Amino acid sequence: MKNMFRFAVSLFAFTFALSAFAVDLEINTPGVNAIKQSMQARHAQLARHYASGAVGLTSDGMVTLRDAGAVPLSSRQSVNALVADENRDRNALYAEIANANGHPEWQAEIRGTFAQRWIQRAQPGWWVQGSGGWTQK
Repeated sequence: MKNMFRFAVSLFAFTFALSAFAVDLEINTPGVNAIKQSMQARHAQLARHYASGAVGLTSDGMVTLRDAGAVPLSSRQSVNALVADENRDRNALYAEIANANGHPEWQAEIRGTFAQRWIQRAQPGWWVQGSGGWTQK
């Protein structure tokens, strides 16, 4: 009976320890919500560039102008601005979520998790960066 009690206490402590290190990626703060709204408003403009292959999702949770030749020269500056704005928001999102969870030091892990999520959720035809380079989903 004493061993069962110890086991139960150990299991409770282990479970508590795991939950203490769990990050809430869906945390809602005014800062997170503002960044998400900004990114969502921009997504419609970026989606056609994802589809054309001009813009790709990088393995570090960012986006990049992958194929500048897929964008007319007259539009290239505006696409570069979209990419820069998106990356600024993504960096802010990772930092805001880490801070909202009370662990700013977790920003790199949060970035990695988001990078995997976004690559997994990329639509067919979009370009994503993996360990072997760029591939088209």
